Amino acid sequence: MDINKIKRFYNNSSDLVIKEIKGITIIYLESICSSDKINDYILKTISLENSLISKLDDLLVGPRTVKDVDEDKVSFYLNNGFTIIIKKNLIYAVETRGNISRSISSPETQQAIYGPKDAFTENIQLNLGLIKRRIKSEKLINKDFFIGRKSNTKVSLLYMDDIVEMDLVNKVIERLNKIDIDGITDSSNIAPFIINENSTPFPTYHLIERPDTVASSLLEGKIAIIVDTSPYVIILPAFLTDFINPVSDDYGKSVNVNFIRILRFMAFLTTLLAPAIYIALINYNQETIPLSLLINFATQRDGVPFPAPFEAIVMLLLCEILRESDIRFPSSYGSSISILGALLLGDAAVNAGIVSPIMIIVVAITFITGLIFTEIEMINSTRHFRFLFLIVASFFGLYGITIAFILLLIHLCSINPLDRPYTYPLAPSDKIYFNKTILKKNKTKDKYRAKLLSKKNKKKLGDS
Repeated sequence: MDINKIKRFYNNSSDLVIKEIKGITIIYLESICSSDKINDYILKTISLENSLISKLDDLLVGPRTVKDVDEDKVSFYLNNGFTIIIKKNLIYAVETRGNISRSISSPETQQAIYGPKDAFTENIQLNLGLIKRRIKSEKLINKDFFIGRKSNTKVSLLYMDDIVEMDLVNKVIERLNKIDIDGITDSSNIAPFIINENSTPFPTYHLIERPDTVASSLLEGKIAIIVDTSPYVIILPAFLTDFINPVSDDYGKSVNVNFIRILRFMAFLTTLLAPAIYIALINYNQETIPLSLLINFATQRDGVPFPAPFEAIVMLLLCEILRESDIRFPSSYGSSISILGALLLGDAAVNAGIVSPIMIIVVAITFITGLIFTEIEMINSTRHFRFLFLIVASFFGLYGITIAFILLLIHLCSINPLDRPYTYPLAPSDKIYFNKTILKKNKTKDKYRAKLLSKKNKKKLGDS
């Protein structure tokens, strides 16, 4: 092995360490290796008597040791936290990766009142451990890929071998193998290559930070993709109902959870349609409003210099800016800034006669109902269609809203990520998955898996 070749390859990088002890060359990258592990696994062994050094194969005690490493693979092992040991013509690689990841913390964006409080970290091995801690089965398979010409990021595909449909697994593996990109830094970089993200503003893959949610999804017949350096795991396939009703609902009583789920669907429709319906009623379909209420609306709008559609668009845009500032600001005072901004802007605009009080109420209802959803992509998609409905209502009233809503349903039915219908379990209808995502069935009666996700192992609960 030519040591100078390694030096040239790394251009004498400051963290490249090359030592020679008793005719044995040790090479490692100081930035990603643990000096304690190198000392315990390697240096103590080499410091033994010369008579024992000939038995180096048996003395290397690292948790993962690779013998007879090919010269072309030396760089790969160095970049993945291994220490290279060269003795004559033999090359060994001993794993001495340092612990450069943060400790396990609570979920930040997908919090739940009940259930486990641990969340994924940026360490892929730790994330795998959090999942396998929950599913202790040899049927849990994980296949590793290294993606990225420069980053060479480790990606792990997980599935339950006796549950999942293998055509889904093979399709995901095929698309992972086709990825040819310089670098992967997060799981969201992988997903667009597997799912066509440009076909719809709705989220078509699920990013999860809760290990219990991933474990539940795997047991239902879904696939998980873990990316090193990312605290979010991709779940495939994903359906619209998965983003409205989270898996954490399983920790509550079915009667109470079903009431909350009905509220969520009502909130979903309200945050989409509330501004558009108000504009349609106030501009085109006044006959549908009781006369006393119509007079009240007209009185409140008296003196407002702008047409109602323009007024609604401006107020919605201002609220979207406040929401973005809330997300970007540090959590300690971000919410306070947005609430203060909304109060000051709303009160000042009404007092100045620029905006009517009823418009403030409509916009407030729209954003309060939108706060139920924590998935960022879901929030962005509702924002997208909210403005589309508003523009259509400004020109065509309730008739335009009806046509636009029909077109939205057609669009949802046309989405087929990984050849699985996005509107499942409504279209096609499946009572089993309906009772998991739309209405929650009593846990003791939840005996079968969804037909679309698993056909070879449908039953998951005994008869007792």
